[in-house]
Amino acid sequence: MSTILNIETSTSVCSVALSRDGGVEFHKENYQNMSHASSLGVFVEDALEFAKKNDITIEAIAVSCGPGSYTGLRIGVSEAKGLCFALNIPLIAINTLQVMTCNVMFNGRFDDNALFCPMIDARRMEVYSAIYNLGLEEIKPVSADIITEDSYKEYLDKNVIYFFGDGAAKCQDIIKHPNARFIQAVLPVAVDMTALSEMAFRRSDFKDVAYFEPFYLKEFVTTTSKKKVL
Repeated sequence: MSTILNIETSTSVCSVALSRDGGVEFHKENYQNMSHASSLGVFVEDALEFAKKNDITIEAIAVSCGPGSYTGLRIGVSEAKGLCFALNIPLIAINTLQVMTCNVMFNGRFDDNALFCPMIDARRMEVYSAIYNLGLEEIKPVSADIITEDSYKEYLDKNVIYFFGDGAAKCQDIIKHPNARFIQAVLPVAVDMTALSEMAFRRSDFKDVAYFEPFYLKEFVTTTSKKKVL
């Protein structure tokens, strides 16, 4: 039986969830914009106290690793690494866009050929996104995309795509393809990490705590700009 403390701070929501075999035992969220510095330590302390009272041994720490806010990710990853060192347990890193996609997949019914495009907002008409199928296989890798009316057309011509996340709202009036669907109010939270962190735990997919760094958006912009993606 695996027990994992999940931490999600990559966007505006600060959240933790204590999971056992993929099921949520305890969770807390704060949706007040960028309250991570003041909220995360309290939430983690509450989760640890819950575990102690219920004789639960935490076996790993999972953290959402981006793409996302530099400040949010730095706070979350620092907390996660500190816990791993203190408790002598492994670190699991979960892609933020996959966390958002799990939220959508687990809360709806979709055709087998449907695709999913989580979007994290960036400046102006830019978003950070990827495309996944129903098996959470990566159809389009993470990229920084400037949205136009032809964005994702090569995929939309063949499949229905569900767009969601805090970057999707500004795209709804631009992407008018008949196969485009938009889902509102989807943000990454720790309770949606649990299935992914459980799978990673069973695969022993752990990160080197000393050297692990998250997927900062500002670093992604620099890298992809050099590759002329933007």
